[in-house]
Amino acid sequence: MQLAGKVIAITGGARGLGFSIAQRLGQQGAALALLDMSAEALDRAVSELKRDGIQSEAFVVNVAEEASVIAAFGDIAKRMGPISGCVNNAGITDDALLVKATDGHVEKRMSFETWQRVLNVNLTGVFLCGREAATQIIEAGHEGVIVNISSISRAGNAGQSNYAAAKAGVHALTVTWGKELARYGIRTGTVAPGFVETDMTAAMRPDMLERISSSVPLRRLGEPDDIAKSVAFIFDNDYFSARIIECDGGLRL
Repeated sequence: MQLAGKVIAITGGARGLGFSIAQRLGQQGAALALLDMSAEALDRAVSELKRDGIQSEAFVVNVAEEASVIAAFGDIAKRMGPISGCVNNAGITDDALLVKATDGHVEKRMSFETWQRVLNVNLTGVFLCGREAATQIIEAGHEGVIVNISSISRAGNAGQSNYAAAKAGVHALTVTWGKELARYGIRTGTVAPGFVETDMTAAMRPDMLERISSSVPLRRLGEPDDIAKSVAFIFDNDYFSARIIECDGGLRL
């Protein structure tokens, strides 16, 4: 898909990976609909993109709430026209062990609230936004692309039952939608990042960060634009669909 003049929605687009994806797609001519929970962060992101000559608009949304998602995508269509693509990037973590025990006594368990909060945003949010994106693309009668952001943790990671399950489910949605939506001219793809330089990793202790970096075969963390380039590839390659790009420096061998 050629992105010039196409409206692309990006959830979690005001910061971090989402903003880097916005920059990369915007440089290729896309008009960006940035969706995020923080109006303040959205305003900063839109201002920065517009300084670089990139067309963008801000939309406040809670991806875990159906009414909020429906309203936001409706606003995008009214203000910018129907979308041609959607990047489901918004996500959270809330880590905990399933159970923690000492001498046969269980002291802590992952709470249902902790489980559900992550599933609501990271999996249900992808479902809701993907459904609205597909509806809008089909009714507009043009081709489209839906990209879902998963994680290396989709293969399972200690302390992340909720996050790992959600991210595995995200790729399952990509495959399922790729099979269902091809008849309407809609392609799908997943990008699964490894450890990437973000605000979260920047806040880590230096020794912990070094340990993580040394575990990556390329001996460094990824940069946000590495992930953005992977997303851009999926949009660009018209024969790519229902598949995953693992961008992790070779960590998951």
